[in-house]
Amino acid sequence: MIRSWSVGDAKVTSLVEYFGPTHVPEIAFPEFDPAVMARIAAGLPPGHWYPQIHRFVIAVQIWILAVDDRLILVDTGVGNGKPRLAARMNMLNTLVPHWMNAAAVTRENVTDVVMTHLHSDHIGWNTTFEDGRWVPTFPNARYHVPKHDFDYFSRKPLDASLSDSLQPVIDAGLVEFIDGQSHVAGHLSVRRAPGHTPGQLNYWLESRGETGVFSADILHHPVQILSPGWNTAFCMLPDEAKKTRAAFLAEAADTGALVMPCHFPPPHCGYVRRASDGYVYEPAA
Repeated sequence: MIRSWSVGDAKVTSLVEYFGPTHVPEIAFPEFDPAVMARIAAGLPPGHWYPQIHRFVIAVQIWILAVDDRLILVDTGVGNGKPRLAARMNMLNTLVPHWMNAAAVTRENVTDVVMTHLHSDHIGWNTTFEDGRWVPTFPNARYHVPKHDFDYFSRKPLDASLSDSLQPVIDAGLVEFIDGQSHVAGHLSVRRAPGHTPGQLNYWLESRGETGVFSADILHHPVQILSPGWNTAFCMLPDEAKKTRAAFLAEAADTGALVMPCHFPPPHCGYVRRASDGYVYEPAA
């Protein structure tokens, strides 16, 4: 539920909202090939794929970064009490606020909330329902929002998430739009990562010669490290998603970065290593 690692002087913590064997391969990955899967399945760690029920394990998690005087959340999950199209996300009622407290996160001490993109399962805990309305969960934080995604989804909303999870923090004057900046929240280097959404961003962290990357949804599951040509059904710009993934895997392998996606099964992060025929996945210890 709550696991932590170090990247130099920084502490990174995965707080899991939920996970389980939820995704049918052919639905989640339209290019899924059973023959390819039979060949690469042995390269997946235990507990990532359940062939007996034909499901991939997918998680939704919130990343917590503690470094110097900053306490930064990277993406905020689905959130409680929010109407969503996917049944597994609809009207959740979890103990995430208490789990945050267990990870030394309070509503008052978060300094920054950084969003990789604006799909509903990445912005939900931006707000909490109080006294009949949605209010910012972290009133002392600056909320860093990808401007390209905001512009796109403002024109073409997928659901109610912008109105219940983003507009209230805009109205409260807490939003800073990311529009060409090279760094945010004092410690994160901004990289464009289009494909999954038009304005998706990655955030790279460097400390004492070590590297980590909050990689958003370039990768939904480690199977995409083994078969990089498989987009998810949720990738809005499929060709760009594949180019972004190819470049990302090469850089992650070359830098030895701790890769911290939003949806990997336990332990929820790890390393991309080169192999003779591509890449392999090494879960973090």
